Amino acid sequence: MDYKNISTLELLKELISRESISPNDAGCQDVLVELLSEHGFVPEFMQFGDVRNLWIRRGSQAPLVVFAGHTDVVPPGPSDLWDSPPFEPTIRDNKLYGRGAADMKGGVAASAIACLEFVKANPNHKGSIALLITSDEESVAIDGTVRVCEELENRGDAIDYCIVAEPSCAERLGDTIKIGRRGSLGATLAVKGKQGHVAYPHKVRNPIHLSAPAIAELCATEWDKGNKFFPPTSFQISNYRAGTGAANVVPGLAQIEFNFRFCTESSPESLETRVEDILKKYNLDYEIEWILGGEPFLTEAEDLTNAMVDSIKEVTGVDAELSTTGGTSDGRFIAKMNPKPKILEFGVINASIHQINEHVDINDLEKSKDIYVKVLEKLLA
Repeated sequence: MDYKNISTLELLKELISRESISPNDAGCQDVLVELLSEHGFVPEFMQFGDVRNLWIRRGSQAPLVVFAGHTDVVPPGPSDLWDSPPFEPTIRDNKLYGRGAADMKGGVAASAIACLEFVKANPNHKGSIALLITSDEESVAIDGTVRVCEELENRGDAIDYCIVAEPSCAERLGDTIKIGRRGSLGATLAVKGKQGHVAYPHKVRNPIHLSAPAIAELCATEWDKGNKFFPPTSFQISNYRAGTGAANVVPGLAQIEFNFRFCTESSPESLETRVEDILKKYNLDYEIEWILGGEPFLTEAEDLTNAMVDSIKEVTGVDAELSTTGGTSDGRFIAKMNPKPKILEFGVINASIHQINEHVDINDLEKSKDIYVKVLEKLLA
């Protein structure tokens, strides 16, 4: 493909056509290298385990503006339920359909073309521009952005500004900028009892009965009140497993999986301590395994946020809402770097992500690219 005058739409179609189910990149990063390397961007592939990551940078001076994203996608599900093959980009009613169109090959394409347009118009811009692209965001996320951030930090490559081009908007392009994310703390709790016949309750210890009061208290607890940027921390049970399959047998074990989506008013340590205090209060014989998916982060209204708000208004006429809703993203790894970058998430509408017939509006795709260009102009021109 001729990349000299490629459009955002053409680039996105090329990326969608590559079946990059996580953690497979399927050559998407090679496309970006071919596109950008002729314009002063120096590529570096970082391979960790089975995951291929791309760090491609133009310039060596501060401030460094980074667009972060991922080329991997979730599986498409049953292909026969799609109106067109999930890895054959198809246009219908001014929308481009295909797995990854919104999450987040659309954001990758828009940010790459934005960088290209900006450097063509501003070849002697101040500072530096880079893209951090992984193929491990949609899977276990242990050999992707987190490892690249560790490598960059170890060698002193400080990120000043980072735009994660995830699909952030809810109903119309420009309505939402994510200036932070809640943390995610999960746990698997095993409550031990004693198995036996239901007709002999004096000979058994039913872990379902034993765990019920503690679960009720966990569900009723107010963990914090949130703050002006974050809603209160929430506790949700996602799985409860117990039983032998027989109606006349009391099980010997109950397994409960739960998750906290927590704000900056709580810490992983405080939540773990409070949970275990409740479990001990009811004298449970238990084991618990904690999994910290990510800590909360927040970028308050500063130069990066103001540049994004103003750019959205100029391109779309929309007044963007600053939000911290939603799940986790790779922004959680970038936010932990030292020195701390200013970071936000902005991209296309997220209504169809991970769904059958995932799609992106072609006009929104082009406008998101224009917004990224304007942000670069405000920060580096």
